[in-house]
Amino acid sequence: MSSEPSKAVPYSPPVWSKNPFSLLSQFIVRFSLRFGPKAKEVERFLKFAVVGAIGAVVDFGVLNVLQATILHPDEPNVQLKVALATGTAFTAAVISNFIWNRYWTYPDSRTRSIRRQLVQFFIVNALGLLFRLWFVKTLFGPLGEIGADALQGVGLAPESMSDASVSRLGTNIAQFFAVWIVMVWNFFVNRYWTYNDVE
Repeated sequence: MSSEPSKAVPYSPPVWSKNPFSLLSQFIVRFSLRFGPKAKEVERFLKFAVVGAIGAVVDFGVLNVLQATILHPDEPNVQLKVALATGTAFTAAVISNFIWNRYWTYPDSRTRSIRRQLVQFFIVNALGLLFRLWFVKTLFGPLGEIGADALQGVGLAPESMSDASVSRLGTNIAQFFAVWIVMVWNFFVNRYWTYNDVE
């Protein structure tokens, strides 16, 4: 039996135990390399889309918490309540998205101060918010009716839904479409204005 002390083998954690965002970043980079000279832009777009998905979770979460608690979408002032809930949810998502984009999507964009980028990011998103408020306020009623009819048609909703339930459904449907339209707008305008200091 050898008297030499056994050498310790350094611990290497299994792949699944690493930071999920580290693994996601590695996957995105590897996937983006397939696009040759456009790899960096593809990487940024995919990261921006992931950030947008996180923002959508924040957005819908805040919207539904507000509509279930202090801003029920019913009379009086149903349109004002929908606009307040939508605007608050959007603002929470913008703050989340700015932080993620500043430090994950565009970490190489540091020639501008964080204050200047926040102002630019806010302007782009404020224009998106104006569009969203108009879109949701205009379409939550008709989309709620269409959604309720569709759910009732396949037996996933009761034959008699309250006006508040139909409004809540319509708000979510309108919000869904608005989120994706505004995300595309935000990516291109922020890429070529807010973050135009990156190569």
